[in-house]
Amino acid sequence: MKKETSTANRYQKAQKRVKELKGFYNHLKIFVIVNALLYLVKSGVLNPLMPNGFPTESYYFDWIHINFLIWGLMIVAHALILYRHKLPFLKKWEEKQIQKYIEKDKQETEK
Repeated sequence: MKKETSTANRYQKAQKRVKELKGFYNHLKIFVIVNALLYLVKSGVLNPLMPNGFPTESYYFDWIHINFLIWGLMIVAHALILYRHKLPFLKKWEEKQIQKYIEKDKQETEK
């Protein structure tokens, strides 16, 4: 009985991990596609495909750099969260925090 529970638990953890990875790769894929299209618009490569009246001057698209930077930082944060178990400094931080709260709880119960 316990072995079945452990197997089911491992399966659920693996399933959750795959879902997290899939979400990250989808996020990365959308980031690359959208920013590639934005840079193509900014560079003027797609100008012949744009409708009449669409601004084609590159200064209209100066915000694209900021978009790339902010979204890139979000991708990095997503990656850090996803790979948090593989980063030793985060693991040490988690262990320190756990010990801190155990000690705090122990002190409160001794009062």
